[in-house]
Amino acid sequence: MTTVQDDTGKRYLLLKRSEHASLVRDPQTGNECYVQNDRLDSVDADEEFTPVAEVVSSPVRTLLTTVHDEATLGLLVELADRGPLDVRTILAGCEFCESDLHGRLTVLTSAGLLTEVELGVDGRRGYRLTDTGERALETIRFDTAVDAGSESGNQLGADTSTETDTAPQEGETDDTSSVRKPPLETRES
Repeated sequence: MTTVQDDTGKRYLLLKRSEHASLVRDPQTGNECYVQNDRLDSVDADEEFTPVAEVVSSPVRTLLTTVHDEATLGLLVELADRGPLDVRTILAGCEFCESDLHGRLTVLTSAGLLTEVELGVDGRRGYRLTDTGERALETIRFDTAVDAGSESGNQLGADTSTETDTAPQEGETDDTSSVRKPPLETRES
């Protein structure tokens, strides 16, 4: 698959090249059309799949390119479920060392998924999801809600066990988004 751009900077996927014109597809709309070859330029190989990736929303692309493991994704989900949390509460409820947690929080903040906030009357440092982080998790949330009971999905020590009969009863709906998790457990000093 080759990516080309026309003289206006719009990117296309090259489907077929002939002597005078090329058949191209707009990756966002799927529309195909012929464009004169003298109006098309090749795009660097590093940027080949960029137009294809642009069909995924910007918040989800940010999430996918920033979060590289389940532990970090679990941290984001916990912050989404529990609201802003101070650093001590996060440390008490997870197995991250302080420097590992600091590194993850810094990366997530730099990517625009988290923002630092002051919590409580004593101004403790904490973190909450940004609008970008919330939109990204809302988009993928169905998958994380279904897997909420799995061992790897519980990174901050919360009890996520559920009843074995999860089928909706007569008159009920199957709404997994209403499942509430208990508050974080804290360790005694």
